[in-house]
Amino acid sequence: MEKIELHATVRKSVGNGPARVLRRSGQTPAVLYGPKAETVLLSVVTKDLEQVLKKGSFGQLILDLVIRNGKEMTKAAMIKELQTHPVSGSLIHIDFYEVDMKRKIKVMVPVVTTGQSVGVEEGGLLNIVRRELEIFCLPGDIPEAIVLDITELGIGDSIHVDELPLGENFEVSADTNYTVVTVLSPKVEEEPVEEEEEELEEGEEGAEAEAAPTEGESEEEK
Repeated sequence: MEKIELHATVRKSVGNGPARVLRRSGQTPAVLYGPKAETVLLSVVTKDLEQVLKKGSFGQLILDLVIRNGKEMTKAAMIKELQTHPVSGSLIHIDFYEVDMKRKIKVMVPVVTTGQSVGVEEGGLLNIVRRELEIFCLPGDIPEAIVLDITELGIGDSIHVDELPLGENFEVSADTNYTVVTVLSPKVEEEPVEEEEEELEEGEEGAEAEAAPTEGESEEEK
């Protein structure tokens, strides 16, 4: 996966007041941290960040984070958390996580299907059970999606997690062999039971039985 360059500046001030000042000036407060790195307070130009976010799911993007602090240094990082305003949707804060390009990490990757299922053509329903999968790979190997060819799937057929075409560079974080994609049988509509007609017939028979005189019954007794 291609790395994307994003510039950031070290900030000294903390707290809600300075953060609001930053946002009014067109910047977003940020922080960079990692397992072997000191936490660094940053700010990024909001427009630059918005352009980066348009390039794909932020949980998969690998960034060359160029940090200015008198001099420039570049860190490989991912977006760990993105906070937005609940009403306006504007960016409030962003967490960057420094990554080691030689060490595998866990990421969520979307599942995408290709082809037309035989089962769907026969009237079945395609059910994507897992639309995202957690995989374990090097940061530079993160795929944009896991593509599954469903052409040969008939009604009742499934693709399970241990059947995924991942290759040697990827591992799936899974304790069980769960279903990823399946083709369901079409629902069979039951013919409505003509209960009203049956009840009517029974009612008519009952009425006739009541109206008919029993053997030996006289007209006066009726």
